[in-house]
Amino acid sequence: MKQEEIFREKNIAQVRDYWNARPCNIRHSTQAVGTREYFDEVEARKYFVEPHIPAFAEFPRWAGKRVLEIGCGIGTDTINFARAGARVTAVDLSEKSLELARRRAEVFGLTDKILFLAADAERLSEAVRPEPYDLIYSFGVIHHTPHPENVIREVRGHFVHPGSELKVMVYHRNSWKVLWILLAEGKGAIWKLDELVARNSEAQTGCPVTYTYTPGSVRRLLRGFRVESEFVDHIFPYRIPDYVKYRYVKNWYFRILPKSVFRGLERRFGWHLCVTTRPEPV
Repeated sequence: MKQEEIFREKNIAQVRDYWNARPCNIRHSTQAVGTREYFDEVEARKYFVEPHIPAFAEFPRWAGKRVLEIGCGIGTDTINFARAGARVTAVDLSEKSLELARRRAEVFGLTDKILFLAADAERLSEAVRPEPYDLIYSFGVIHHTPHPENVIREVRGHFVHPGSELKVMVYHRNSWKVLWILLAEGKGAIWKLDELVARNSEAQTGCPVTYTYTPGSVRRLLRGFRVESEFVDHIFPYRIPDYVKYRYVKNWYFRILPKSVFRGLERRFGWHLCVTTRPEPV
């Protein structure tokens, strides 16, 4: 069964309930939730484990520009766009995530630079006033909605001008993580691969929708946009029992690899497929 046949049966309420139960990265700190110390630790941990994010987002480049972030979560990237001087509209499906993101903006004195809105990205223009943005940014989000093509259609139809950029990260199908899930969680049951990946794609098991893409299939998803650059990155090397206790101990098979070899694996079999595009002329 194809991914589309599996995930189109899901509804957006299931996705909302999943992320409300545990917003992404909410346990990245042991400090009191909602404090400056908490948010600082969340950010430090996120960018330590995923150091390619700042380079992909190019936060300083968007100073004075208008940024639309689709799926802001608890606001780590959002805050960095605003700190750099961008005017940000940030949307998320999860009310719990937005609650923390708004608190974060308050803590850092950036509420005047960010408009937070609850929105279903597949119906984005119903929540966000249609107007062009310089950057539309979505990191690890649209693969979790039942109909990702609807998100791209909304963006193309309502939120771009000829010079806009669309930057998206989606999960990479030909990745180490997919292989690990298949072998460790699925015991090789490749006929169940898409359900296995969805269930084990995030820190909390049971995610209802998780599409994965190859460079070819993501280009088909991004119809109406011209791909300017793409790269693959991010293999999580740490032992999970230690990581959840805030210790960074690599699995033995990654410890023995030279750094250059590990980086080569990440660039070929990483979990994150990062794509930068511009709208095709109408």
